Amino acid sequence: MTIADNLKDIKSSFHNPTCLLIAVSKTKPIENLLEAYGAGVRDFGENKVQELQAKEPQLPKDIRWHMIGHLQRNKVKYIAPFIYLIHSVDSFKLLKEINKQGEKIDRKISVLLQIHIAEEESKFGFDISELEEMLDSEEFKKLSHVTVKGLMGMATLTSNQDQIRKEFKRLKALFEEIKNKELPDFVQLTELSMGMSSDYQVAQEEGSTMVRIGSSIFGARNYN
Repeated sequence: MTIADNLKDIKSSFHNPTCLLIAVSKTKPIENLLEAYGAGVRDFGENKVQELQAKEPQLPKDIRWHMIGHLQRNKVKYIAPFIYLIHSVDSFKLLKEINKQGEKIDRKISVLLQIHIAEEESKFGFDISELEEMLDSEEFKKLSHVTVKGLMGMATLTSNQDQIRKEFKRLKALFEEIKNKELPDFVQLTELSMGMSSDYQVAQEEGSTMVRIGSSIFGARNYN
């Protein structure tokens, strides 16, 4: 099966044809990305800043780059000029740093707020009280160079579909709840990023607008 065949199969299995497919290309060589690009993919997800920096100049300029991995504050400046969407904003400190780097280059940077929905301790993200405290703060309302497009979450890595569905339902409910709050204009809340190769169908059934799929497109991850 080629990458193009895999993409066709995945698209045909989508519950929501308008859901955005982000090809998670971390650890994959440029040739694989070009093959996916040739099959129509324009949205690619990476989880390391160094890899993003290396790949971006080598690939077509109409690619939309998504940062999906944990992002350290001191690395924001390296991707600020070109990143399309940062999915993994897991603290107010990180959001403020993104705003600061956006201000330096006069660019509004689009982000998603990562919410901790899994029962695993290893997953990053805001808990509900942290999120509400940030959204209600005066400091948050003064941000000028970010656009909050929505929320992102990662379900527990388990074969228990009921648990995965419950976690996605919880994130969707939070998404709807926040949409009803009075928030600054830079908070748009149009996107809900949830679902990966193992659970994207459940995620779409529960309202995901973008899914992050890697191994089902490119095969097993390459470890460097």
